[in-house]
Amino acid sequence: MVRGSRGGGEPVKSLSRREALKRSLIGIAGAASASSSVQAQVTTLGTHPGPHDLMTRGVPKDAGIDPTAFLRHFDTGVVSRRANGQTVREYRIIAMDRNLELMPGLFYPAWTFNGQVPGPTLRCTEGDFVRVHFHNAGAHQHSIHFHGFHPANMDGVFEQIEPGGSFVYEFTAEPFGLQLYHCHTMPLKKHIAKGLYGAMIIDPKRGRPEAHEMMMVMNGFDVNFDGENEIYAVNTVPFAYQANPIVLKRGELNRIYLVNVLEFDLINSMHTHANFFHVFRTGTSLVPTEFTDTVSMGQGERHVLEFTYNHTGKFMFHAHQSEFAELGWMGMFDVREGGPVA
Repeated sequence: MVRGSRGGGEPVKSLSRREALKRSLIGIAGAASASSSVQAQVTTLGTHPGPHDLMTRGVPKDAGIDPTAFLRHFDTGVVSRRANGQTVREYRIIAMDRNLELMPGLFYPAWTFNGQVPGPTLRCTEGDFVRVHFHNAGAHQHSIHFHGFHPANMDGVFEQIEPGGSFVYEFTAEPFGLQLYHCHTMPLKKHIAKGLYGAMIIDPKRGRPEAHEMMMVMNGFDVNFDGENEIYAVNTVPFAYQANPIVLKRGELNRIYLVNVLEFDLINSMHTHANFFHVFRTGTSLVPTEFTDTVSMGQGERHVLEFTYNHTGKFMFHAHQSEFAELGWMGMFDVREGGPVA
């Protein structure tokens, strides 16, 4: 830690990287734009420093995803059937480089699946035959590693795909639950931190109870490339669900598919205000393992959360690392009495 001194020679501890950001993201953004070694492209962010002002900057127009739409968009693929009656689901995923607007005016040079971070949420049913057509349109080697069961030559570790190359992943979808997919090219932490990840839901054959479903991927971004995150979020855009609260119905069962792919920090978490949720660890059981209001997860962990609000009003949800919440991982549920979910 760099130290200075007061007039009397007493050492003064300098601000930490994150504390500086809490006081003003503008300073970091300006430093990033001034450095030729930093690829983040920054334009004017305004003149109001501090976490409260970060919350009120609104949702950017070129983030690669619409956070509200992403919550409920599930890609079920192109469906056909084999002669034996097995359902076949085909998906197309392209790795491509793209600048994403994380906050209004702050652009990050991401590596993406299908031009978005997270990649599309793939959805199928246990026992389906899955075929993923992968093409690498990026400038570096990439692959896709799927969590779950599959043959060794479909694991995404050894079959590295060169720029311009393609590969077809084929496997039977199992076990049921909430799975993760991500690039498995070295250096692995860079390929994940830059945005090459997404979720895959494998529904149980018997299904789950009807619910209002949401996909939440906890992530973060190292915008000045010092190996530590400056921005935290759910579904990429900091404070997206603070600016546009998620509308829920009072008394309705809600289901969150929660995935942690945060790089550089060991633990991430989710906490709901004024409510508890049932935790289905990895989603591989239909019986909950816990009833709580806070769940902590390492990278790659994922859980299915189910809960119901019995009171109307606005309720906060966020990481229970306060620093993460102040730097973007914070949102609101707007619980209403009946009516359509917005």
